[in-house]
Amino acid sequence: MRGNRRKIGSLLVIFCLTLGLALPLAGCGKTEPVTKESYYFDTVCDITIYDMEGMSEDRAEKAIRGAFRQCSYYEDTLSKTVKGSDIWKINHAAGKPVRVSDVTLEVLRDGIRFGDLTKGSFDITVGKAEDLYDFHAEKHAVPTDRQLKQAVKYIDYRQIRISGNRVSMGTAKGEVDLGGIAKGYIADRVARYLKQKWKVSSGIISLGGNIVCIGSKNGESFNVGIERPFSDRSEIVGSTKVKDATLVTSGVYERYFRKNGKLYHHILDPKTGRPVNTDILGVTIVAPDGRSANCDALATTCLILGKQDALRFMKKHFPSYKVLIVDRKYKVTKSKNMAFQPAD
Repeated sequence: MRGNRRKIGSLLVIFCLTLGLALPLAGCGKTEPVTKESYYFDTVCDITIYDMEGMSEDRAEKAIRGAFRQCSYYEDTLSKTVKGSDIWKINHAAGKPVRVSDVTLEVLRDGIRFGDLTKGSFDITVGKAEDLYDFHAEKHAVPTDRQLKQAVKYIDYRQIRISGNRVSMGTAKGEVDLGGIAKGYIADRVARYLKQKWKVSSGIISLGGNIVCIGSKNGESFNVGIERPFSDRSEIVGSTKVKDATLVTSGVYERYFRKNGKLYHHILDPKTGRPVNTDILGVTIVAPDGRSANCDALATTCLILGKQDALRFMKKHFPSYKVLIVDRKYKVTKSKNMAFQPAD
């Protein structure tokens, strides 16, 4: 049965809301916003620049092209499916040490840190089980119990060994997959690039479910729509206003397939290799700009933990972050510090 790859363009609703509220008024003599789209990390990526030093259409387009080159570099470095990437080399080294870039080391260490913090609920070696489902393919097969039992033997982030710039896996069949944290890291770096090199003071970066809002628009917050799970992408549960912030949304509706009436989604339990049995359909994490990697890992963690444990975890470890959860009954639960306007 054909799967559903919701990640592709799943949050374009954010741009519909934001552009509609943030476009410059006609006749003000200001340059129109510049938006460009490309495709990386198996998802549509959009960058919009509203204002920058020496703002012009040509200058903004050059800045965005440079940002997309950054995306290409990070994909070629961190993707497990790009032959020759650091992660590909680690996964094909049969446990032998591989020299990797400082970028890869930083993301790996972040992944290990969240593995420790969540006591293994977040695990960057779960890819061994993900490969069995192949959520990216047009046709899917449900793994057998035996296949999953074998895969789970090699899922444990603690097997990752780092010595200087060399990385190896403690088990020759272990596999790293940074899909739960890499886009957040990349979104942070792209935002830094635009701000430091091009002096962008107002803009939006969207890498699938990872959004970074740079600054504000004429002093007003960006109005960001939060998608209704399993909708046609035009429906939202509501919106929140942010400035100088990062926002990550993740959900069981992003990549899934149905087989014999059962839903198989891409958020897997590292302990079983099966789609986690969660009461959450979607979760959104909001934090200050520069924390997208954290939000990326936390969104996945919350889905795995379930609503009540997720709220307790966030309150204990990240009390300043904002969290919004849409549960199976489409009830919205949010942290007290998050401003939220429900949809009509």
